[in-house]
Amino acid sequence: MSSGFRDAALVLLGHGTTLNSESAAPVYQHAKELRNRGEFKEVREGFWKQPPQVKDVLSEIRTRRIFIVPIFISEGYFSEQIIPLELGFRKPDETDWSRRLVRADQLWFYCNPVGTHPKMQEVLLRRASEVVQNNPFPRPPQSRDTTLFIAGHGTEQNENSRKIIENQAESIRSLDVYAAVHAIFMEEEPQIGNCYELAQTRNVVIVPFFVSDGLNTREDIPVMLGEPERLVRQRLQAGQPTWRNPTEKKGKLVWYSNSVGSEPCLVDVILERVKEQSEG
Repeated sequence: MSSGFRDAALVLLGHGTTLNSESAAPVYQHAKELRNRGEFKEVREGFWKQPPQVKDVLSEIRTRRIFIVPIFISEGYFSEQIIPLELGFRKPDETDWSRRLVRADQLWFYCNPVGTHPKMQEVLLRRASEVVQNNPFPRPPQSRDTTLFIAGHGTEQNENSRKIIENQAESIRSLDVYAAVHAIFMEEEPQIGNCYELAQTRNVVIVPFFVSDGLNTREDIPVMLGEPERLVRQRLQAGQPTWRNPTEKKGKLVWYSNSVGSEPCLVDVILERVKEQSEG
């Protein structure tokens, strides 16, 4: 990236939660790396559901240009409806809205979320490969003998939440690397627990397409996959992984990876999102 952003501020926008401190970790990780690179005048973290609130962060910045990059997976309910409405980029029921907003003497840019960037396919494949290579049993299975599942949240509030998961599954399926590739969801069909019926192979790899390793991925999904809730909570309280790789369930060997949000290459995705908006 050129030096043309040294007069601009970058705000990494996370969802956040007051229930789990790990939810914010990827935002802080990438903000720290971007500050170290020195390509912006300042880099700040802001959240929707926890302090520092993004509106408070934006009110403190004095630079003329501000780029806001949502560290979200999909162009969904919060990232494309609720937050742009609250920040003033769009009006209620408005479908055609601008990602540029003039505020007094400032120009705000609301970038596309990181999760919809084409590079996320590379991130998902890397996660799937790493979890098997790092946990052989006793040797890593061949990908052609493995079914890959991309796990998403899903919500009826916005169809884009589901669409990005399905698009990634379809894209990876077209590469013909795995025996099969499926999208599964926490709140929609096919549900995460259906993976055992969907998989025609003994080996199963599940990659959660979530930003953070929060309660959804560390507690809810392992329970949906069949781990006893009591055991999951014991491991969680002890600071242990809540899923042991691989675990045998219903005749399948199941590897379950970390979420995608902490992948270092997401910094490059963030920078590309900024460049897209700056070039208009």
